[in-house]
Amino acid sequence: MLNTASNAPVVEDRPLEKALGHQVRLLRRERDLSVADLGSAAGISPGMISKIENGAISPSLASINAIASALNVPITALFSAFEESRDCSYVKQGQGVLIERRGTKVGHIYELLGAGIRGEVVVEPYLITLEDQAEAYTSFRHAGTEFIYMLSGEVMYHHSGEDYHLQPGDSLLFDSHGLHGPARLIRTPMTYLSIIVYPRG
Repeated sequence: MLNTASNAPVVEDRPLEKALGHQVRLLRRERDLSVADLGSAAGISPGMISKIENGAISPSLASINAIASALNVPITALFSAFEESRDCSYVKQGQGVLIERRGTKVGHIYELLGAGIRGEVVVEPYLITLEDQAEAYTSFRHAGTEFIYMLSGEVMYHHSGEDYHLQPGDSLLFDSHGLHGPARLIRTPMTYLSIIVYPRG
């Protein structure tokens, strides 16, 4: 696997085994059982139970069935933490959903480039176009973190009392609870990518 500069956790190998082990440990602890208790009830050594819980091995179907019986759950319950499918949102050029965001001013066009990904975090990627008649507006404020990458044009972008001169290739990452928005439109039309990330409510 190629390393990147990202600090995001690396996707682990053996995802099925890890998910199975996580679920076994969760159910065991819910029942206030020790590793030895579960091993004894399932007829499996404590060492093997530990390896299963850590996702270190692929247990046999007989072992999985014995653990499910010892925990008094259907065998399918041990796999409920594993989901093979992964969401993906694909949008062709020019086919993003045009959005009217709160506070949007004349000449501000928001094109949502992806949506519908499940999980604990919401990610909203927008292609924002400010046309020639666009108005400056610095009172946007919302939950989360926002990342802006300038594609074309030129703007003085305001965030929490500071103005930043953005030209193509420049980027800005900020806490979007602070008041923000384009303060002075230097060269229009302009486009920039805006990615807003916030916890799902």
